[in-house]
Amino acid sequence: MGVAGGLVIGFLALLVIVGATVWLGERSNTLFQQTASQRDTRIASVELRDSLRTAESSQRGYLLTGNEIYLAPYDTAKARARQQMSDLERFLASAPQPPPFLPRLREAVDEKLGEMDESIALKRAGSDFDALSIIRSNRGKALMDEINVFLYGAMLDADEKSTSFEVEQQHNAATLRWVSIAATFVIVLVVAAVAFTVYRNRQEIAQARDEVRAINLTLEERVESRTHELALARERAEVLLSEVNHRVANSLQLVAALVHMQSKTVTDESARGALQETESRIQAISQIHKSLYTSSDVTSVALNDYLGVMLDNLGVAMRNEGHTAQLTSMLEPVSLPTDQSISLGVVATELVTNAFKYAYPAGQSGEIRVVLRRLPEERAELVVQDDGVGLGGAERRGGTGLGSKIIAAMAAALKTNVEYINRAPGTAARLVFSTAQTA
Repeated sequence: MGVAGGLVIGFLALLVIVGATVWLGERSNTLFQQTASQRDTRIASVELRDSLRTAESSQRGYLLTGNEIYLAPYDTAKARARQQMSDLERFLASAPQPPPFLPRLREAVDEKLGEMDESIALKRAGSDFDALSIIRSNRGKALMDEINVFLYGAMLDADEKSTSFEVEQQHNAATLRWVSIAATFVIVLVVAAVAFTVYRNRQEIAQARDEVRAINLTLEERVESRTHELALARERAEVLLSEVNHRVANSLQLVAALVHMQSKTVTDESARGALQETESRIQAISQIHKSLYTSSDVTSVALNDYLGVMLDNLGVAMRNEGHTAQLTSMLEPVSLPTDQSISLGVVATELVTNAFKYAYPAGQSGEIRVVLRRLPEERAELVVQDDGVGLGGAERRGGTGLGSKIIAAMAAALKTNVEYINRAPGTAARLVFSTAQTA
């Protein structure tokens, strides 16, 4: 192979590297934009769902109590839902193949908002029976279920596309790596052949080697600088997320204080009890965010620390209400993602509150025990038990059943259920859940 032939081969190998780098760089940019679009779609779907749920909760609270304070977040949530629906339509409509359910999703959202507006208007006009008739028709629930199905489909599709884009990026990176290795190997052979042929040009080769070394040194400095910038960016992101959790916790504490103040002005005992239970639930969720902004890990919650503080606060609150039962706990170290920790905290709050209220009749005292322990195969269990009147006594009590519905809903969010055990005497409520960290 002559010098000219070697140079041609080396030049072609260099062109392959440059061409592959340019093409893969452009493709990576395209994939990044597509991934960002899917991320925006998913965020819009989640925020639309959350806004509708907030509006629905506000509507239900107002219809059940007639208290205008429940409507405070309603208009804001409704406006956000309309804006997020518009954003979601824009994101989905820009896709190469817009989903066929998009028009129906818009109709369902409009119908759901209209249904809530109508029921609130009837309640304000004093037509309580007509307002509740709209709720009992289950039309609103059917619309919400249909919207959830559409939004879940949109989120699932966005997740699948994002995953496929990530896989393609990894494949492209691997392709570029192998192309670079192969082309570099060819170039090395060519350089060796040419160097052997033109060995008399040692000085020029040495000079070229020094230049390459200088380039490599500069590259190392740039890589080190970029690594430092990325570390600073990550620290800023963690600080920002911690600040968000701090503000959320403060906002929830404010809401809990407002509910507490409202309960003090209510003369109806059942309404006061409902407000006090609502305050406890808000406090349980607030404690999650407080745990996050006081922890170095903003993605998971140490349940033993979180439940310990929450149970202390709940015990004080129940004693202030006149309950005499003693609350004790045995909590092993268990970590759980934020969303699952919120569900578990609400379940624990409901079970302990029920034990305080119903396990021991008036004038009697006893012990309520909360146990959190790790189980094999990335599982854990939460047990709330007492030595009180037992399940038979519980069946004779009155109540709205809202606490049981909340417990069932939160347990379903954890993909499990609560098992009630008659201890004779007393009752034990046991919840087994997974602690596996999902991606």
